[in-house]
Amino acid sequence: MTAPEATVVAVDEVEGLAVEGLRWLTGAARETAGGGLAWATRPSDDKLNPMLYSGTAGIVPVLLEAWRHFGDDAHADTALRAARSLVDSVDGLDDDSLYFGRTGVALALRSVHEELGDTAAGAAADRALELVRSRFDGARWGELYELMGGNAGIGLGALVAGDTELAVLAVEPYLRTAEQTPAGVHWPHRTGVEARLHHISHGTLGIALALARIGRATGRADLAELALAGVADVVARDEGGPEGFLVLHSTPQFRPDVVQPISYGWCHGPAGDAQVFRLLRDITADPAWSALAERCWHTVTHSGLPERLRPGFWDNNGRCCGTAGVLALACDRLVEQQDPYDFAHVLVADLAARAIRDTDGARWSNFEYRPVPRDLEPGTGWGMGNAGIVRELLRFVRLCRGGDPRYAFAWPDQPPVRA
Repeated sequence: MTAPEATVVAVDEVEGLAVEGLRWLTGAARETAGGGLAWATRPSDDKLNPMLYSGTAGIVPVLLEAWRHFGDDAHADTALRAARSLVDSVDGLDDDSLYFGRTGVALALRSVHEELGDTAAGAAADRALELVRSRFDGARWGELYELMGGNAGIGLGALVAGDTELAVLAVEPYLRTAEQTPAGVHWPHRTGVEARLHHISHGTLGIALALARIGRATGRADLAELALAGVADVVARDEGGPEGFLVLHSTPQFRPDVVQPISYGWCHGPAGDAQVFRLLRDITADPAWSALAERCWHTVTHSGLPERLRPGFWDNNGRCCGTAGVLALACDRLVEQQDPYDFAHVLVADLAARAIRDTDGARWSNFEYRPVPRDLEPGTGWGMGNAGIVRELLRFVRLCRGGDPRYAFAWPDQPPVRA
């Protein structure tokens, strides 16, 4: 299968789509006590959501991105009001993780402090990390034991937030719990399951990414070596070579009744695997990692996405599992490899074509072929909603105009571009 042909959407039109996406997103905000703003995962939900993955903490980065991109203080003011609601949420959270809990909230608050000078947000970020530290049981924080919901993400978030002691505390248990495989090591992503997951979101590569970054930053060779052993296990499972790179979701297949064995996006596919290989390239200076990242990209661009070739193949527009996550890697490559813009244009054109646009703005509905109705309600957040999509559209526009390739908020598991 060859890469789809490019359809070019004018850069001004892409920027206009991002503006409409921001308008819908800010229109979905709800006032909280003390003049704060917060979001639910979907506009129809009753409960507000502070999470980095699907709630308010994950919306703050796109507000900062819009402020930097347009120079409009209205976006900064909205970010400050969002931070106000996050400050109020810190003590009441039940989860401590990066994507689903307190560590992610701390990162969003830290970014508001650093970018906008909000000292209350900075103090709340410090308090959040202290609460995370106090809830550690000596081995873990809960059932999940990976990047999104467990130790690896907490360690990575703590590192980015400047707490290296907590970062090391979080990932040292992986030294004791690594399971030997013929090619390296892996870990269970949660308690009581036989399946071992392999990719960045919930699997071995996400744990390895955290170990590598923390090991490098703190001079812990044992953590860095363990990271390489984890990656070696995943590389040995490749079924896409020699030109490509493709590894099954899990072994044995986790929840085969609802989970596809092969994915191509950030969470469980080569678009996310390549981010790990980019990090190891920068840490080790070994050209083998660049070669693996190239093989990931070959697989992505020859998979047929973003066409919806069959039910369940490519039904998602979002940053976690869909087109926006692939666009993030495409833009990294525009900077680092000086790739032609063809495939990035394909992705952007698909996002433009699938946008729902009306007087409220623009938003995106993902598709799930199992339930009825199959078109899902548009979401607000980073993982599956407007925040993650608009953030990538704005960066694409800047690159097309020769602007800054860096994000206002550096996502902890996406290595910064090496120009």
